[in-house]
Amino acid sequence: MSVESLMLRSAAALLVVVVQVEAVMFHLSPNQRKCLKEEIHKDVLVTGEYTLSEGPGQTASLKVTDSKGHVLYNKEDAVKGKFAFTTEEYDMFEICFESHLPSGSGHSAEREVFLRMKRGVEAKNYADIAKAEKLKPMEVELKKLEDLSESIVNDFAYMRAREEEMRDTNESTHSRVLYFSIFSMCCLLALASWQVLYLRRYFKAKKLIE
Repeated sequence: MSVESLMLRSAAALLVVVVQVEAVMFHLSPNQRKCLKEEIHKDVLVTGEYTLSEGPGQTASLKVTDSKGHVLYNKEDAVKGKFAFTTEEYDMFEICFESHLPSGSGHSAEREVFLRMKRGVEAKNYADIAKAEKLKPMEVELKKLEDLSESIVNDFAYMRAREEEMRDTNESTHSRVLYFSIFSMCCLLALASWQVLYLRRYFKAKKLIE
């Protein structure tokens, strides 16, 4: 076995292990709205492919939005198609399917919705990249590994940043709790001292003590 073949097999195995494709299937009743939410990092390519089964008298719409309400994709009378967008920042994204059945249309069956999503390396079309840049098969696999490595490094950097943020939050909370505890103890000591002085003056006024 040549070195090139071995590297190609190793690269393919690594991509299969690390890269995951999300595929879901669910049922959509008439005049029902169902949404899927997912957190996605910054500068990540996201593609989706959807198919809806037939529903007599029904229409369905598909809308993809971010947490700020920006519409990234909108399709009326969605039956089958694809969508793609690149995230500009880390955010929560929502993919919503909504079924519409006019009133008086009678009963209609549920529709099956199939959704297949890809992110990052898996979402890229390396066949088109190879044609555009005239890459050899070995170079394409190396390009995939390079993109995959960059994605992993970015994920670790994000997790490290979140860990530092959580640690700073914990330290800040601990300091606040400590200061509040000290303040509470000072208040209790001041209140106890005032009560002792007040009772002492009261008893002296009643000539119960000298």
